[in-house]
Amino acid sequence: MVRKTVACAAALAGTLALGGCAGKKTMYQWEGYQEQVHEYFTGDSKESQLEALEADLQKIKAKNGAVPPGYHAQLGLLYSSLGKQDQTVREFETEKALFPESATYMDFLLKNARGGAQ
Repeated sequence: MVRKTVACAAALAGTLALGGCAGKKTMYQWEGYQEQVHEYFTGDSKESQLEALEADLQKIKAKNGAVPPGYHAQLGLLYSSLGKQDQTVREFETEKALFPESATYMDFLLKNARGGAQ
């Protein structure tokens, strides 16, 4: 009887453990973000990186997902490297709004994007 109870408890624990892993939703939807950051530092085409991140952003929005910290900052850096100041500022401000802990760094980048004026 004790063996049967222990076996049932073990089976139940195993089922719960496996069931807890299935379909677990993560806090952020990363899509290809990490790969694009790597490409940013390896010198790949800024335009192609920007297109990939923008496409992934649309996928994340379509799923009502959340972008990870740094996503909009990375977009801003890419726009900046392409000389698109308005979009640079928009992305840095979005990053700052979504992740207030980034405010000091985003303020620094915004100051530089605006040519030293706040």
